[in-house]
Amino acid sequence: MNIQTFSRRQLLVGLVLTIALGGAAMGKERELRINLGTLAPSGSSFHQAIMRMGEKWKAQGVRLVVFPNGAQGSEAEMVHLMHVDTLQAGLFTAVGLAEIEPGISGLQNYPMLFRSFDELEYVTSRLQPLLAQRLAARGYVVLFWADAGWIRYFFKEAVTEAAQFRKVKSFVWAGSPEQYKIMREQGYNPVQMETGDILQGIATGQITGVSVPPIFALVSQFEKRLPHMVDLDWAPMVGACVVKKDAWDRLSATQRVVLQAAADAAAVEIRARNRAESDQAVARMQASGLIVHKLTAGQRAGWQQAADEFQARIRGRTVPAEIHDEVMSLLKTYRAGKTP
Repeated sequence: MNIQTFSRRQLLVGLVLTIALGGAAMGKERELRINLGTLAPSGSSFHQAIMRMGEKWKAQGVRLVVFPNGAQGSEAEMVHLMHVDTLQAGLFTAVGLAEIEPGISGLQNYPMLFRSFDELEYVTSRLQPLLAQRLAARGYVVLFWADAGWIRYFFKEAVTEAAQFRKVKSFVWAGSPEQYKIMREQGYNPVQMETGDILQGIATGQITGVSVPPIFALVSQFEKRLPHMVDLDWAPMVGACVVKKDAWDRLSATQRVVLQAAADAAAVEIRARNRAESDQAVARMQASGLIVHKLTAGQRAGWQQAADEFQARIRGRTVPAEIHDEVMSLLKTYRAGKTP
């Protein structure tokens, strides 16, 4: 082989490699990675549905990387990570979503307001389009809305009377200063901390009462730390899966259609499973020692009065005034039997 032949072959191999590597690089550029953070426990219906959604996204060249169990911090911290593009998506409760759009607090911040899931769905289904528009204006796309059933209160000691609750050192999320102030005004003993610090707070006695959905209590083994649950549907745990609009806009129209269809399927799966999962979580904790305290009509009325007093103070404080008024108007319409 002479030098001239070798040089031509070198040139040909180099050209082929350049084309091949260039094509691979272009393929990588077309692939989009979306990091999603959530407090949802690993293995829960929320987590499983999101993972299945990610499998469907993969066929469209979108890699969904899911961080469950609050691995990326509290919801407030995860929202910040979305702002700096470390995360591009999140499955959040109304607490986290309110960090982006305060109006979303109107879906969750009312103790003992909704009497049934039918009432909840009537109100939320009419508010969610408006709230989705507000989120879009802030750069976020709602993939789907969901709920995790009712939030329940878990205590270190038995609490059945509303008056007893005033003595409880109850967890309040650090990002809810107005809720903390209102509870203090009413003579309660709230303790502000991040969600990631709850277990330590229980262990040290800093808090003796926590309101969470039963599935979260089960994962955290609350029955061993806070073995008393009052049988009250305190408030719904409402949330949504959102993605940053700039990441969503990098997809083709075809990709967006397919990804949205997968998200819709995840929402259907979650709705079909999560409420039953909540009841199952209570049953499993009871088998491990959780005591569920049923209330008399008089006791329940006392809790309702305390909740009503809280609700009377939240307009314009924990819930924007216009959203609060809309919630109350919709609920009044529903209860009057004027639903279309």
